[in-house]
Order: sequence, then structure tokens, then C-alpha cells
Amino acid sequence: MRRILQTLALFAVTALFGWILKKAILRYRSSGSETIESRLQQFSPVVERRLAPDFKRVGVPYPPARLVFAGFKQEEVLEVYAAGPEGKLRFIRAYPVHRASGTLGPKLKEGDGQVPEGLYGIEYLNPNSAYHLSMKVSYPNDFDRARGVEEGRTNLGGDIMIHGKNVSIGCLAMGDEAAEDLFVLVALTGISKVKVILSPVDFRRHELPPGLSLPAWTMTLYPQVREALASLPSRTASE
Repeated sequence: MRRILQTLALFAVTALFGWILKKAILRYRSSGSETIESRLQQFSPVVERRLAPDFKRVGVPYPPARLVFAGFKQEEVLEVYAAGPEGKLRFIRAYPVHRASGTLGPKLKEGDGQVPEGLYGIEYLNPNSAYHLSMKVSYPNDFDRARGVEEGRTNLGGDIMIHGKNVSIGCLAMGDEAAEDLFVLVALTGISKVKVILSPVDFRRHELPPGLSLPAWTMTLYPQVREALASLPSRTASE
């Protein structure tokens, strides 16, 4: 019994340390006073050179009128889809996720290290992020809050970012170059025109691995994620 209590205490201390570290890092701001506009002046030319061939290949104007980011935990990839004012979404490119903590399954509480799962938007862009550049995912959303109320979970966590560098606690670390691409795309398109799908696996290609311990309400959540993914064009059709 003593060993079990010691193990539980160590786990609690580790989780608390991780939570404190994440909060400290996310609240850190670089010594500069960059703005979204200054970051666009800095990075827009190089980002356009990198992305213009992809947009031209699929016939989508740059910058686009709307964006969808689809992130997959198991595959460790973030796919970018874009459309013109009157056009359909087209696959633009896929970026590897350099680091994302946690396991398959939704985020439930502050400090659990989980990347959320569900349908989200972007709340704001941070041009002075400690992780080069970042954007905040709109977790928790209404679905997350409702499940929290049902289960008596009051501290659902937050500060979920898509950012640069290659370290992460509950966020998606994309590396600096990808973060520049994503930041500029969102800034030029407008955050209200961006949707984010975060999924445990790419349900278009795979099923969940057996033996996962998941909340019962994922039986409602995952069909919503599947439907959102099914609305996206296939990568091969866009290539």
C-alpha cells in the first residue's frame, strides 16, 4: 500500500509540474513588440514563394477565402485545405507534427497533456510567441463544456496552440517554417474563415486501434469528426 501511495504521489507531482511549466511557457512573451502586421511584412514574401506553387497546382487563389486544418494524432500530420471565394476546398499540403503530447482520446482536464479532439476554430494569433509564432485553438468548445458539466469536470484546461519549435505539452508543435506558413495563411485569410479538425486517427483511412479506454460520449463526437473529414476532398484528387 505504501508503494502504491508513493507512486500516486509521484504521478501527481509530475502532472502538477507539467501544468506549471506549460502555464509559465505559454504566458512568456518575447522581449520584442511584434504585431501581426509586422510579422506579415517579415514572413509573407517567403511564405508566398513556398506556397504559391501548391495553390497554383490546384487552381486556388492565394491567399484563399477559407481554410481547413485537419490534424491527426496517430498519423502525426496536419493537412491544409483551401478554397477561393466561390470554389471548393482543395488539398494544399501536409505538414508533419514535430511533437504532440498525450495519447489517442479527447482532452478532459487541465494538465492531462492531451491534445483536444473535435471541431474547432482559431481564436487569435500570437506574433510574440515563445514558440516563434502561434495560434490559439478554440478549445474548449460548446461540446467540450457540455460534457464537462455532465461529468462534473470544472477545469477543462485551455491554451491549446498550433505553434513553432519542436516541444509541446498538449499543443501541436509544427517547427518554425510550418508555423510561419500557417500563421501567414490564417492572418491573410482571416481567423473567422478557418476551421480546425482534430482527430485521433484519419477516419477516412483507418479505424481506432482496439483496446482504447474512451469516454462514452466519443460515440457522439467521433461521427461528427468523421463527417467533417468526409467533406474534405481526397489528397490524390487534388494532386
